[in-house]
Amino acid sequence: MQAFFIILGALIVLILGLFIFSLVLSPTVKVERSLLIPGTAGTIFPYVNILKNWELWSPWKELDPEMKITYGEKDSGAGAGYSWESKSRNVGKGSMVITISREDQYIATETDFMSMGIAKGYFRFEPSMGGTLVTWGMVANMGQHPVRKLMGLMMDKWVGNDFDKGLQNLSKLVAKQ
Repeated sequence: MQAFFIILGALIVLILGLFIFSLVLSPTVKVERSLLIPGTAGTIFPYVNILKNWELWSPWKELDPEMKITYGEKDSGAGAGYSWESKSRNVGKGSMVITISREDQYIATETDFMSMGIAKGYFRFEPSMGGTLVTWGMVANMGQHPVRKLMGLMMDKWVGNDFDKGLQNLSKLVAKQ
């Protein structure tokens, strides 16, 4: 019985410690990845700006090829959007809209992950020696809930790996042209 109370006490201390640690964590999470893609911004930009092209390089489409995608009336540029629904837990459901589109330079998005909240995403296209430096990033507010703030510590690894894969897919797609 004494061992039970020792384990229970240790568990309470651990949970309390994690709660106190979460109080000092920022609720804002930023994930960003970049890749130098051989090609001009003019060649790469349409693969991101035209939403139907995401199916050609999206890392999440690979996770669930059966994912149901519904496109809005506008297919590219500011105001274009789509929603998705997947049976895969790693893909889930949500919607995304392009909020800013500056040709061959910058795209901003707003993604609603339903119960997980809204994230602001962006793509930057910067001419560079040997191609275009494409940066894919996301900023999300995890709120003040301690568990969500602790999950925010893992976002860079979880989402960052997907961003890396998507940029690699984008690079392979551009190389085929």
